[in-house]
Amino acid sequence: MNQMDMPPVLVTGATGRVGRLVIDQLLDAGVPVRALTRRSETAATLPGEVEVFTGDLTVPESLDPALDGTGAVFLVWTAPPQTAAAVVERLAAHVRRVVFLSSPHQTPHPFFQQPNPMAELHADIERLIAATGLESTIIRPGMFASNALAWWAPAIRTGEVVRWPYGAAESAPVDERDVAAVAARTLHQDGYGGGDYVLTGSESLTHAAQVDVIGVALGRRIDFEEMTPDEFRRLSDGAAPSSVVDMLLAAWEAAVGQPAYLTTAVADILGTAPRTFRQWAADHATAFTDGSQGS
Repeated sequence: MNQMDMPPVLVTGATGRVGRLVIDQLLDAGVPVRALTRRSETAATLPGEVEVFTGDLTVPESLDPALDGTGAVFLVWTAPPQTAAAVVERLAAHVRRVVFLSSPHQTPHPFFQQPNPMAELHADIERLIAATGLESTIIRPGMFASNALAWWAPAIRTGEVVRWPYGAAESAPVDERDVAAVAARTLHQDGYGGGDYVLTGSESLTHAAQVDVIGVALGRRIDFEEMTPDEFRRLSDGAAPSSVVDMLLAAWEAAVGQPAYLTTAVADILGTAPRTFRQWAADHATAFTDGSQGS
C-alpha cells in the first residue's frame, strides 16, 4: 500500500514518554497520524501535521471520532480498569490493528514475577484484545532508561551522593527511542500480527553501575551509597503508591545477583542493535546538569 493511501494511525498517550516518540517515528515514515489527548491544550506540543482529537479512555464513546477511519491504534492504558472492556470493544468495531504497550509480566525472571497491580491490568487488557480477534501486537518493555532521570537526576544535579536501595540489583535498561521505533514499525508494516515482544537493552547493569555510566557521560565521578528499603519507603511516602514502592523493592531484591533478562527483539525488528545505556546517558547528559530532558 502506498503510504499516501494508508489510513491514519491513532496514538493514545500521545504526549507521554513513548507515545510522543511513536508519533515522530510514524511521521518520519510518512504515515498519517492522529493523536488522542484528554486536554486540547496539550495539542500545542505536537507537530502541526498531526490530527488531534480530544477523548478520554474513561469515556469510551468519546473515542469514536478519533477511531472513525483509523487503521491502527497504539494503545497506552493510562486510566482505571473499569472502562477497558468497552474501549477494546470500540477498537474492534473500528480498526484492523492494535499495538498494546504492556509489560513483561509473563517473563520467567524473578525481576518480573513480583506482585504488580499494573501487570494484572495489562494481562486483563491483553485477554480482552485477544477475545476480539483484532490483529494485535504486544510490546513489553523492561525497565526504561529514562527512569534514571526521576530516580537519580535530582541528587546528581546538586552534586550529592546518589543513595538508592539494592545497588547490586541488575536490569537491562531499554531506551524509549527503541521502544517507540519498534511500536511504529509494528503499527505501519505488516508481518507483526500476533507478535509478542519483550524489549530490553543489550546489557545487564546494576544500579550502581548505571550511576557510574552517567558519571562517565558527565565527566565526573558520582558517589553511590546503599539505602535501606525502609528508608526508601519513608522517602517515597506520598510520591508513589505504596503498592508500587513495594513492587519495586521486591523486584530489585529478587534481581540482586541475577543477570538481567535480555532479548534480541529490538535488533530482530529494527535490524540494528538497541542503544546502550552509555549512549542514552551521553544523549541525556544535560538533563543531569540543568533539569532539561536531554535530546
